[in-house]
Amino acid sequence: MMQNVARIFVGFDSKEVIAYHVLAQSILERATMPVAFIPIALPTLEGLFTRERNQLQSTEFSFSRFLTPYLSDFSGWSLFMDCDMLMRADIAELWALRDERYAVQVVKHDYTPKIETKFLGQTQTKYEKKNWSSVILFNNAECRALTPDYVNSATGLELHQFKWLGDDGRIGEIPAAWNWLVNEYDHDPEAKNVHFTDGGPYFTEYRDDDYAEEWFAARERTLFVQQRES
Repeated sequence: MMQNVARIFVGFDSKEVIAYHVLAQSILERATMPVAFIPIALPTLEGLFTRERNQLQSTEFSFSRFLTPYLSDFSGWSLFMDCDMLMRADIAELWALRDERYAVQVVKHDYTPKIETKFLGQTQTKYEKKNWSSVILFNNAECRALTPDYVNSATGLELHQFKWLGDDGRIGEIPAAWNWLVNEYDHDPEAKNVHFTDGGPYFTEYRDDDYAEEWFAARERTLFVQQRES
């Protein structure tokens, strides 16, 4: 069934509130189709998401992102995105890549992080399929393994390495331009969605990174209000 609204779940973290809103603004500015934003925010998941915080968990949505198919009633398609991103292209282009042959579609990064520590002094964990789960197109009916019980009890690697699918053949690929890792990859003016994976420009030590100037400009547009002329 075709969906005429892009359902976009965005990880929300109380340590970087502005990131969510600027990402949403950057999507809205370029979208040529209706979109619906659903923040994955812990206070809204009380009683549903119950797992304790892991010391290696860098964001509040590290594991709760995998509730996206459940929150979508296991129907249609949904897109999950980390909040520390900036959309530079039309979301309709990404939405058009949905392929019913797959349960999920991701950018299949193959890299080892260059740094040991990222924003707020957090450890930069290294594991196979790292950052695959930061942008996920979910074919929700094919992701019924992701019940709240499973998401609350599975290991981090079981979730982030998509072991719940049982077969890597169910993981489709989308172009790297849709999850371009700032600092890990060279600057690309054609990148469609950039990911400040080490730390967003809203943290002082990352304010001069690639694409930061674009992010700050988007923040200014997010804060814009038309003043009444006197």
